[in-house]
Amino acid sequence: MVSSVVTAEADELTRLRAEVASLRAELDRRPPPRAGRQLFRRTTAALLAAVTAVALVTSVVGLWAARTTLNTDRYVATVAPLPRDPQVSAAVAEYATTALFQVADVEQRLREVLPPRAAFVAGPLAGQIRGQVRQLVTDVLRSDRFQPVWVEMNRRVHQQALSILEGDSEVVRVGDDRIHVDLLPLINQVLREANAELPDLFGKQITLPDLSSGAIPADLRERVQEQLGVPLPANFAQFTVYDAGRLRAAQEALVTAKRDLALFVVATIVLLIGAYAVSPGRRRTTVQLGLWLVVAAVLVVAVLRAVRHEILARVPAGTYRDGVDAAMTSIVSVLRDRGGQIVVIGAAVALVAYLAGPGRLPVWVRSRSALAGRATARGVRAGAAVLAAHGPGWIAAHLDPLRIAGVVVAAILALILSSWTSLLAVLLTLAGYEVLVTLIGRRHGAEPGTPVHP
Repeated sequence: MVSSVVTAEADELTRLRAEVASLRAELDRRPPPRAGRQLFRRTTAALLAAVTAVALVTSVVGLWAARTTLNTDRYVATVAPLPRDPQVSAAVAEYATTALFQVADVEQRLREVLPPRAAFVAGPLAGQIRGQVRQLVTDVLRSDRFQPVWVEMNRRVHQQALSILEGDSEVVRVGDDRIHVDLLPLINQVLREANAELPDLFGKQITLPDLSSGAIPADLRERVQEQLGVPLPANFAQFTVYDAGRLRAAQEALVTAKRDLALFVVATIVLLIGAYAVSPGRRRTTVQLGLWLVVAAVLVVAVLRAVRHEILARVPAGTYRDGVDAAMTSIVSVLRDRGGQIVVIGAAVALVAYLAGPGRLPVWVRSRSALAGRATARGVRAGAAVLAAHGPGWIAAHLDPLRIAGVVVAAILALILSSWTSLLAVLLTLAGYEVLVTLIGRRHGAEPGTPVHP
C-alpha cells in the first residue's frame, strides 16, 4: 500500500512538472507583458518630441513676427537701417526719380527752352539730368540728415496700419482700406538739394521746408505742388503696402494671431512636458527632441525661403527686385540668426544626450575624455607650478618690455576697434595689466635673495 502511495505521488509530481514546462514554453512564446506598453510609450514620446520641436520653432517665428510687426518702436528700429543698404537705396532712388520726372516732364521743359535746331539733344540731356538726380536722391537717402525723416515716415505708416487693423482708425473705411508709404518727404529733401546743385533745372528758385528734424508738415503736398508748378497725382511718390478689399479678413487674422500665438506657446510647453512624462527613456527622448529641432528649423527655413521667392517673383526684375530682396534680408536677419541658434542648440542637446548613454561609443568617448581631462589637469598643475616658481622672476627681469608691449597691443586694438565702448574696455584692460605686472615685478624684485630668471 505504501508503494502505491509513492507511485501516485511520483505520477502527480511528473504531471505537475510537465504542466510547469508547458506553461513556461507558452510564456516564452508570448511577448513580455510590458513590451506592448513600453512600445506604445516610446512611440508616443517620439511623436510628441517631433511635434514639440516643430511647435517650438514655429513659436519662435510667430513671436518674432508679432514683436516686429505689432510693435511700432521695434518695427521702426528694424527698418531704420534700410536706406544705408546700397540695393535698397538704389531701388527707392529709382522709384522716386521716376515719379519726379513724370510730373516735372524735364524733357519737355528742355525742348521749350532749347532752339528748334537743338531740340534733338533734349532727350539725351534729360537722361543725363535724370542720372544726376537719381544720384542726388541716393545721397540724400544715405545721409544722416534724412534718417529722422525716414524714421518718422515709417512710424506714421506703421501706426496707421495698426489703427486700421485694430479697428481704431476714424479716417480709413472698409471700402478705402489702403496704406501707402509716401516718399513725398524724400522728394522734398531732394528738391532742396537739387535747387542748390542744379539751380536752372526748374527755371526758378525752389523754397521748401527742411525736414531733417523729423517734423513733416501736414501741407507738404501743397507746398511741393506749388513749387513744381504742376498738379501732383493722388498717388504721387507713393507705393501701396496694404491694398483695398481685405480689411475685415486682415482684422480677423490679427485677432486670431494674437489669441492663437499665446495658446500655441502654452501648447508647446504642454507637449514638451507630456513627451517626458510618457517617455520610458528620457535620454532617448532628449536625443529625439534635439534631432527634431534641427529638422524643424531646416524645414521652417525652407518654407520661409519659398515664401520669399514667391514674393520676389511678383516684383519686376532688376533694381526693384534687388532692393526688395536686400530689404527682406535685412528685416529677417534676426530670425535667420535665431534659426541658426536653434540648429546649434538642437545638435548640441542631441549629442550630449547621446554621449550620456550606455552604448559602446558613448562609453569609449567618456573614458577617453576622462583620461584626456586628467592628463590636462596634470599638465595645468605642472605648468602652474613652473609659472609660480619662475614667472614672477621673469616678469621682474623684463618689466619694462612687458609694459611697452601692453601699450603697443592696446594701441593696435584702439586702431582696429571704433566704438567708444570697445575703446573704454581696452583702456581699462590696459590699466589693469600695467598695474598687475608692475606689482608682481616690484614685489619679486624687492624680496632679498630671490634669483631673477631671465
